[in-house]
Amino acid sequence: MKSFSTTLLCLEDSYLKETEAEVVKKGENYVVLDKTVFYPKGGGQPSDVGEIYKNGNAFRVVNVEKREGGVFHFIDGEFDLEVGDKVVCRIEWNRRYKLMRMHTAAHVLASVFFKDYNAKITGNQLDVESSRFDFNLPNFSRELVEKAIEKANSLIKEGKEVKVYWLKREEALKDKEVVKLAKAFPPSLDYLRIVEIVGVDKQADGGTHVKNTKEIGEIKLVKLKNKGKDNKRLYFSLSP
Repeated sequence: MKSFSTTLLCLEDSYLKETEAEVVKKGENYVVLDKTVFYPKGGGQPSDVGEIYKNGNAFRVVNVEKREGGVFHFIDGEFDLEVGDKVVCRIEWNRRYKLMRMHTAAHVLASVFFKDYNAKITGNQLDVESSRFDFNLPNFSRELVEKAIEKANSLIKEGKEVKVYWLKREEALKDKEVVKLAKAFPPSLDYLRIVEIVGVDKQADGGTHVKNTKEIGEIKLVKLKNKGKDNKRLYFSLSP
């Protein structure tokens, strides 16, 4: 049986908005491409949406998932795409950029919680308008959270460079900063993709990010929930 794989261009350049590609597999409601600019949902980050174009016709991509055999682009409605077709795939950039800003902001805030309060993130979900963290923090208070957000915003305003690179797995895991999720570990891969916010945070991560923290804006507290002794939930948004 022929295997299919997709090159994820977004892992090398989060700012790439479109690319030419070839259809390598077709299903009832999806296609697999040889390469793509679409981010497949994972790690708490939603997938991109956008269009695939063929001969001037646009087909709406509403969900993208990484599955065995490649990256599946799920299309809304009927579509005229066949294996071997040359196409152009284009993401909805404004949405992607908001998620990039949100993801980098989440890393800064998580780093403050970890370094200043030894609080580990136990779950997260990014979204365009607001995102949430679940974290273990016994001495939980609104004052503490507001103080952490204030520090995170101060770091963001300093304009920290965000670098993305790959390290051998054994080398990466020597750095205690690389993995901060309480219940997650890097996949068993030879190389790990590292996202480093210079002087602030460094961790294995497969998402999309901005190049400089000044692009983020300001973190705003939306609401807090106490979900148990070691389970707190924080919702935040970005401004502007």
